[in-house]
Amino acid sequence: MSEIRVGENESLDNALKRFKRQCANSGVLKEVRKREHYEKPSVRRKKKSEEARRKKHRF
Repeated sequence: MSEIRVGENESLDNALKRFKRQCANSGVLKEVRKREHYEKPSVRRKKKSEEARRKKHRF
């Protein structure tokens, strides 16, 4: 979980912006979207192999 401390002279907008940036960098939102719905292990493996194939083809 991301946590920030708001400075004494820091505005709420700046603190919120720092929090959002920290969440994005730590991958929290990506993880939430990934776990939003249950995904069978076979589907997960299929997506992983398709992504690897796509990456390999790209380079």
